[in-house]
Amino acid sequence: MNKKLLPLTLGGLAIGTTEFVMMGLLPHIARDFDVSIPEAGYVISAYALGVIIGAPLLTTLGGRIEPKKLLGLLMLLFTVFNTLSAFAPNNTVLFLARLLSGLPHGAFFGVGSVVASRLAEKGKQAQAISLMFAGLTIANLFMVPLGTYIGEHYSWRYALGGVGGTGLLTLVAIQSFLPSLSVEKSGSLQSQLTLFKRAETWLIITITAIGTGGLFCWISYISPLMTKVSHFPAVQVPYIMMLAGLGMFVGNVIGGKLADRIAPIAACFILLLAMAATLLAIYFGSGNQVLSLILTFVAGSCSMAMGAPIQILMIRSSKGAELLGASLTQAAFNTGNALGAFLGGLPIAAGYGYASPELVGVSMALIGAAFAFLLINVSRAQSKLAFQ
Repeated sequence: MNKKLLPLTLGGLAIGTTEFVMMGLLPHIARDFDVSIPEAGYVISAYALGVIIGAPLLTTLGGRIEPKKLLGLLMLLFTVFNTLSAFAPNNTVLFLARLLSGLPHGAFFGVGSVVASRLAEKGKQAQAISLMFAGLTIANLFMVPLGTYIGEHYSWRYALGGVGGTGLLTLVAIQSFLPSLSVEKSGSLQSQLTLFKRAETWLIITITAIGTGGLFCWISYISPLMTKVSHFPAVQVPYIMMLAGLGMFVGNVIGGKLADRIAPIAACFILLLAMAATLLAIYFGSGNQVLSLILTFVAGSCSMAMGAPIQILMIRSSKGAELLGASLTQAAFNTGNALGAFLGGLPIAAGYGYASPELVGVSMALIGAAFAFLLINVSRAQSKLAFQ
């Protein structure tokens, strides 16, 4: 591994841990603050809202700061607010701390993606970006189960404090290994905001938000799916989550290589179709435990394989506003998180069972694939090199 990219991988590890570990900590937070689990769950929405707000805002404000310094500042904010989360005296303060913790998330991944592509060998930009997202997959494989265990046996506060420690380690790595890079010339704020006037920008955002929403229809309700439909004991769910994390790790590597060999938009189209087929198989096959485990690994692979292709696609289509463009995909991912969890929960609430979110996920993945196909045709018509 290129040690210059190590700080980005560590940053992905810290961010992935804090984003996903909260699902397992909610019962303990609810008990400590004497609130219901749905009330405690607002802190997850707070983090997602912080990502959506902070991704374009902090990237735009920091556009003229040298990338190494900007990444350091973003990780400093991340570390401070995650550490403060561990000391929150009540759910309201935790909500605010989580909102602030989410602000640097999208900007870090956005700036990190551009930095990774600049440090990469020619023709391997997507693979370099996938190394940053590898931190997120490792978080799901090891750190999230560890954090859940710590919350179960000790305290959720220690788990969030550990995230702060990982952020501090990332800060040290940024200073030690990340080279200084010149600030890329970009237009004025007004000219950068013209990115929002481009049809391609909104198509990529839509592909990300709706297409990846299919993933969150599945993973948001994976625990009841495995216990109520596949009939695994509840104590085995953490290990099943590790299997999903292993799939994410493998899929992330595959996605990076695929996006460097074929057009990124073509890779997204193929992967969204694969996701739709996998979710459909989960709907029909979750009653079989062996098949259910296989499909859990495959679904995890399909989900993270999208990361590098969609990111490199947005960077190439955002000439003059690459940092802003790259951060927008992170905001779109978190929009997909919220949409998938909400829409996937509707059929469960209507009494259709815990496998029913997969059908919603299939629809969302296919809609994302349809928009990807539209973007392929738009890029062909306009002969844009960004999509070649």
